[in-house]
Parts: sequence; C-alpha cells; structure tokens
Amino acid sequence: MARTPIAILGAGNVGIALARAWIARGESVVFGVPNPDKYRDAVAALGPSATIGSTSSAIEAAEIVVLATPYAAALDVARSISDWNGRILVDATNPLAPGLAGLSVGTTTSGAEQIAAAAHGARVVKAFNTTGAENMADSRYPGGAIFMPVCGDDAEARSRVIALATLIGFDAVDCGALSAARYLEPFAMTWIHMAIKLGHGRSFAFARLQR
Repeated sequence: MARTPIAILGAGNVGIALARAWIARGESVVFGVPNPDKYRDAVAALGPSATIGSTSSAIEAAEIVVLATPYAAALDVARSISDWNGRILVDATNPLAPGLAGLSVGTTTSGAEQIAAAAHGARVVKAFNTTGAENMADSRYPGGAIFMPVCGDDAEARSRVIALATLIGFDAVDCGALSAARYLEPFAMTWIHMAIKLGHGRSFAFARLQR
C-alpha cells in the first residue's frame, strides 16, 4: 500500500520549508489552505510530490497533519473537525503575544495542550516550533545537528514524528508527555528573542551536547 502524504496546513515559510525538506528525502506532501489558488504557484515550484487543496481535503488525505499556521488559526482548525479519527496532529506553532512580546499561554498549560483539548480524537505532538523556517529547510550546520525536542502523550505518535524530524537532519529528542510543551514554547521564544530582538539573525540554532 502506498504511503499517504504528509498534510501541511498553511503554506507560509514554515510549511514550505518543511515540505521542501521532506520532499528532498522522498516524502510527498499535501497542503491544506483556505484559498488554494493563492499558493498554487509556490506549491507547484516544489515539484510533483507537492499538491494543494482545501484544509478539509488535505486532512482527509493524510495520517499525519502538521499545523504550520499562526497559533490562533491552528486552534480554529483543531476545533473545526468533529473527529480527527486518531490522526497525528503535529503542532508546530507558538502562542505568540503581539509584537513578539512573549507568549499568550503558559506556566500551567501550553498552546499545544489547548490544541489537544480542542482536537477531538487527535494524537497531538509538539515539534518543529523551536527554530526558524530557514533551519527547517536546511538543517545542516558544521558543528552538528540542530536540537529538536518532541513531546506528546501518545508514544507511537511521538515516535513517528521523531522519525520525520530525524529524516530531515534534526537531533530529535523524545521529551515525553505533551505537558512538556510548557517548556518547549518558552524555549522557542529564546530563539525568537535572539534572532529578532537581539539581532543575531536567523542563521543559528541550538544543539545538544552529551557526554
């Protein structure tokens, strides 16, 4: 049986970057967006392994669905499906406050947990939220692999997302239950703060050192 494509909801920088990386390693992707015509040329440029359609048609075609939209839109999508039927829903978002002033959710919960509460029947995994789109498109650095923490309450779903992250060159690390997103979303703010607020630029990443 042929593998189903990876559905990517959102065709902005993060969605296109992840698609480019996965396609280069033999995966196919289907984008789901409210207005497919707006992004059709950008998706066509990725080659025949990328297609685009409505949000609902992309979800229907896939077993793994990546939320690559702003957080508020991702929460709306999570709520919009009456039953996700066990699909793996990868939350690549961060609940950013206006002006990148911080996070709008945190401490006792996380954006990922809010999405999980809204997405009936989905197995939610937090991943691909802690670095910039440029590093998702090309994760290669001379000093080693980029650290990519992954968390979720379903071990099998977590394992499949870890495999997808490893496939595109990340040092994907199992961080356990979805509640760990309470740490991973602020960790993402560290990269955002350094890249944008402090002027380090977007061509850097964090790596894990272990004895």
